Amino acid sequence: MSTNDTTTESERVRKQAYRRLKAQRDFFRFLLVWAAVSAIVSGVWAFLTPTAFFWPIFVIGGMGIAAMFMAIDAFGPGSVITEADIDAEVQRMSRRRGA
Repeated sequence: MSTNDTTTESERVRKQAYRRLKAQRDFFRFLLVWAAVSAIVSGVWAFLTPTAFFWPIFVIGGMGIAAMFMAIDAFGPGSVITEADIDAEVQRMSRRRGA
């Protein structure tokens, strides 16, 4: 591996680390938005129709599902793709074409 390959690999890993940190920051911002929206729709429900079905559960639940997927993206198993992973996938693709 030459110095240029190492630099390229290092830059690629840094870009992936940046994307992961951004996803984590975006997740925490989404949690704040989720809390605010939940409070607003619950307040609207309590003010306008306190004896009716608690319809804000649909908004709160939908955003909760989105938060779950954002958390998996931000904190889930490693998403670093190495050169070895790429080489292995190229070999698998080559074998499928040849078969």
